[in-house]
Amino acid sequence: MILPGSASQALAAALADATDEPLATVEYQTFPDGELLVSVDALAEETPERAVVVASTVTSDAHLELLQLQDAAREAGVDEVVTVVPYMGYARQDSAFKAGQPVSARAVAAAVSSGTDRVVLVNPHEEAIAEFFDVPCDTVDAASVLADPLPPKLADPLFLSPDSGAIALAETVRDAYGTGDVDYFEKERDYDTGDVEVSPSDAGVEGRDVVLVDDIIATGSTMSESIDVLHERGVGGVFVTCVHPLLAANARTKLASAGVDGLYGTDTIERDVSTVSVANMLAETL
Repeated sequence: MILPGSASQALAAALADATDEPLATVEYQTFPDGELLVSVDALAEETPERAVVVASTVTSDAHLELLQLQDAAREAGVDEVVTVVPYMGYARQDSAFKAGQPVSARAVAAAVSSGTDRVVLVNPHEEAIAEFFDVPCDTVDAASVLADPLPPKLADPLFLSPDSGAIALAETVRDAYGTGDVDYFEKERDYDTGDVEVSPSDAGVEGRDVVLVDDIIATGSTMSESIDVLHERGVGGVFVTCVHPLLAANARTKLASAGVDGLYGTDTIERDVSTVSVANMLAETL
């Protein structure tokens, strides 16, 4: 049985179709004091052998929903609980950046581990995050599906990652697309002002269609700066792809103002740009 968090209802439905498992209807309630309660009537009517919680933790409330869904399954006597976290919040704080700070990813992983038998993540910001879980944790690389919504005939395409560490992501999208070069942006930070200057490391971009590939777009600041640089250098078209389209605050406005010809993400975070689904990849892992 698939148990969806409120932020992952479309993906949960797609996963139910892909796995041929029943999809439970979950009621989400908020009390006047701000406390949350999830209710799964289907668990009162039937106790499945396995419950698959599908919940992107895009907010702190979504984290709590996930924990409650796990506990509801346990309370119903489900033999196996699998927790799919398509997008894991707090994952970018995978170390204490200064004294007195927590390792938030570790704290979240410990909480999730307490109510499940297995965890599945999609493109965590750092692979090492999987080691924080106290139960078996699998990671799914969904980057290849980002090639699907791209125009079929890009002009001499160049696939760019935000830095050298993420170039494998761009290579995966390029390989799935079938043609093109791969490069990455070099970043130079002015530690006095905090400004970041970005530029492609080697490849020329004039007249070429460029596909920017990232695991997550949060505020869109660095991405929009990258797009500005590309336009200054006479790029053809600019297409932005990411696994996790968080698009916080005014990120959409920043990207639109910078000038993009297409913006595509997956349904790990459900936005209007979530044009491709990771459901089939998750089904294979489950």
